[in-house]
Amino acid sequence: MTVSAFYKSIFGNKVYKISLDAGCTCPNRDGTIGTGGCIFCSNSGSGDFVPSKKLSIAKQIEEAKKLVENKMKNQSKNQNQYIAYFQNFTNTYGNISILSEKWNEALSCSQIVGIALGTRPDCLGDEVLQVLSKLANKTFLQIELGFQTSNETSSKYIRRGFSNNVYFDAIKKLKNANPKIHIVTHVIFGLPGETEVDMLKTVKDVVNAKSDGIKITSLYILKNTDLATEYFSKKFEPIEMDEYFNLIEKALKIIPENMIIHRLTGDPPKNLLIEPTWTTDKKRTLNMVNNLLSKIGL
Repeated sequence: MTVSAFYKSIFGNKVYKISLDAGCTCPNRDGTIGTGGCIFCSNSGSGDFVPSKKLSIAKQIEEAKKLVENKMKNQSKNQNQYIAYFQNFTNTYGNISILSEKWNEALSCSQIVGIALGTRPDCLGDEVLQVLSKLANKTFLQIELGFQTSNETSSKYIRRGFSNNVYFDAIKKLKNANPKIHIVTHVIFGLPGETEVDMLKTVKDVVNAKSDGIKITSLYILKNTDLATEYFSKKFEPIEMDEYFNLIEKALKIIPENMIIHRLTGDPPKNLLIEPTWTTDKKRTLNMVNNLLSKIGL
């Protein structure tokens, strides 16, 4: 099932995700695990489209709504429904009381019908799980886990900072905490040195872990990242468009019908993107995705 159909089945109408900044950091940046972050991560913590964290959550929501509304034509904007997506860095890492206040501030805003939190599998301690369980009883809650790959060699290369077992345990912990929590796993195709077998095995492992949803993107080489240094040193080549969508077609045959497909291509920040440049042709990539989805009846 596509994410649009999934949200419509829950909320009755189209729902938009709007990106917000809770002012978090990451254990892979503050010295707990490391200081450089994942090798591909931008200075904004993969939140390149979020409003300023200097604004209150309510103000950020106002700004984010405007971005959505400016793209709409002849639609009643007051009828829009939004999921507040705390996207960048690690949104279950920090003072859980302060974070919870920000999530609830978002919920108090008009037209917000749910919360999505981008986080790491190793940042789900008992106290966090208790708070998330209560939140899931109050509203729709989506937890997005950065996994990227199940190839342990690749995970060390990208400085992910946790083993596969931590991810598998995180899925179990979230489901035990509250089965209402919708779990989405992030996967990257095109990591240096990975083969087709590696990438499709990652998809299989995500399916076997019982993740509720999956989000797949190609590897982005962004300015001012360590990955960019590797690229300019000619240590790898970015994935080509045909290769990527050939992999996506094969991945779709692995993904079961009950797993929600949240994304099969990304929307990289053009001002930071070095490669692959084909990802900036949004119309063409979306057409490719839609053609593949129609092949399997979605």
